[in-house]
Amino acid sequence: MKLTNDDVQDILQLANVSSFNELNLQTSNFKLSLRRSGDGEWTQSSQLLSAPNLLEPLAGASVAASAPDTVKSTHASVDGLFDVRTPLLGTFYRSPKPGSPPFVEVGSQVEKNTVVAIIETMKLMNSVYAGISGTVVEICIDDAQFADHDAVLMRIQPEGV
Repeated sequence: MKLTNDDVQDILQLANVSSFNELNLQTSNFKLSLRRSGDGEWTQSSQLLSAPNLLEPLAGASVAASAPDTVKSTHASVDGLFDVRTPLLGTFYRSPKPGSPPFVEVGSQVEKNTVVAIIETMKLMNSVYAGISGTVVEICIDDAQFADHDAVLMRIQPEGV
């Protein structure tokens, strides 16, 4: 089961108009528990991801062949580099948690299925994959900055070019 941003918005709208004080949602990939606080606002009591949230490929993504279970979030740019983009808006993080080393740096070698960043959207962490084998040549957004839909996160020089 893959939840879209619209699915999450629908769930939140239903939760907000309900009289229930607790929401438990579980799929094969995650378990989410929310409780209404004393002021009526929802708070996250737990979130357990048993598998990474894979971002949906963007229309027109141009990568020759993707590895199984990876996402094509890469677009060819005019100078032969490939732009790794995010198909949803959220906060861009270069490392899995604060204080940890970044997933990649400029000069890092990546494969199609290498996790290069995460995008946090509505408290869910979504893995972003390189989508192509090559070398990271530019990181375009600062860590912990907001990334719009389809924003270029980083640029990769394809292998053998």
